[in-house]
Amino acid sequence: MTFAEFNLSPSILKAISACGYTSPTPIQAQAIPLALAGHDLIGTAQTGTGKTASFVLPALQKLSMPTELRGKGPRILVLTPTRELANQVTEAVKTYGRFTKVRSGAILGGMSYREQLRLLSQPVDFIVATPGRLVDHLENRRIDFSRLEMLILDEADRMLDMGFSEDIDKIAAATPQGRQTMMFTATMDATTAKLAGRMLRDPQRVEITGNKVTLDVIEQRLHVADNFQHKNRLLRHLLADDELSRAIIFSATKKDADALAQDLHSQGHSAAALHGDMTQGARNRTISDLRKGRVKLLVATDVAARGLDVNGISHVINFDLPRFAEDYVHRIGRTGRAGASGTAISFVSLNELNYLDKIERFIGQKLPRQVIVGLEPTRELPRLPGSSKGGAGRGKKPAVSNASNRAWKGEAGKSAAPTSDRRQKWGAPRPQRDVVVEYRRPAGEHQRGQS
Repeated sequence: MTFAEFNLSPSILKAISACGYTSPTPIQAQAIPLALAGHDLIGTAQTGTGKTASFVLPALQKLSMPTELRGKGPRILVLTPTRELANQVTEAVKTYGRFTKVRSGAILGGMSYREQLRLLSQPVDFIVATPGRLVDHLENRRIDFSRLEMLILDEADRMLDMGFSEDIDKIAAATPQGRQTMMFTATMDATTAKLAGRMLRDPQRVEITGNKVTLDVIEQRLHVADNFQHKNRLLRHLLADDELSRAIIFSATKKDADALAQDLHSQGHSAAALHGDMTQGARNRTISDLRKGRVKLLVATDVAARGLDVNGISHVINFDLPRFAEDYVHRIGRTGRAGASGTAISFVSLNELNYLDKIERFIGQKLPRQVIVGLEPTRELPRLPGSSKGGAGRGKKPAVSNASNRAWKGEAGKSAAPTSDRRQKWGAPRPQRDVVVEYRRPAGEHQRGQS
């Protein structure tokens, strides 16, 4: 099958051809004809399957035909959970609509109101928005949906997880009842199904079963941490590994990314932060410095997990586990690229146990737990209600790290041996996996990580 078989307008086909695409992906092959026929649609597929084009191309095709509806409000509206995803969709609209006269723009939280007000004061065809900021404009009567023809919910499951259910309902209530609605989601649970029941009319269903996540070239490890200070001590030990040439360290928040990058810099590492509050120019300079080797440690939020393509990343370290299981795969996929192997190391604390369970279910395997002698956790993670027996944090004996026995160079002090109580608590490691990593406390280290 080719894109030409969809009978898209010549200007859209020209843009697709300019991108070098000839054949649609499975979700595009199934979803685009249904969308072009005007059906409401539920598309279930993982990120990376081409779902963005599955709704952007039919939307642009609709815009290629004139409307009798008067007004300056958008004909197409796409809701996304995050600014980063909204920017990706916006770029897709520009890419596939480069040879059309489509007027598009974005309404995003954390961005200047001035540009958004300018956008809404003029006729616009295609708007990509995050729910919170769009509701703000809606409640202040700055946007008119009277001529809206198509509403698209991208990553609907994530929007619900982020608490946008009420905002989505408000937005949908302000749009015409006769609109076409499409919903794309990675998972389809009861909550997402209820949203679909409220939003869609007799929807067609397209489900692309993703291949099992395979990360054969990436060695994955899990370390249990008692608290933030314990994570910092684990990190300092791992950064002393001679095999670590360049690493991305993922943090949960922008504030923590800045603080951790500053802390690492004060320790003598070439470190920099990357997150959504930085200007695009600052982001580009930081990524350029990483590619050129001027930055060895990039401390990033999930803004770097999607679309960041830098070869030579030997390690990915999840200082904080991601909230969404899909982001785990995107994060660790920054290493092991271009035929090289890579190492992905994750820290998990008690309050991240639910995230760990989601990740293990998503990738279809348990993350191998490893223990560094001298940096053992003081307590075992409890087993989640309803989780299967065994597995990381659920009563299974922890694997001992099979990395070589490395210590901080030039540091004073002897390595601490695990107490007999700890060995009894964790259970005796199996002999064939009992290769121990030794930790030596750096001279002058106290409770680092409190800043």
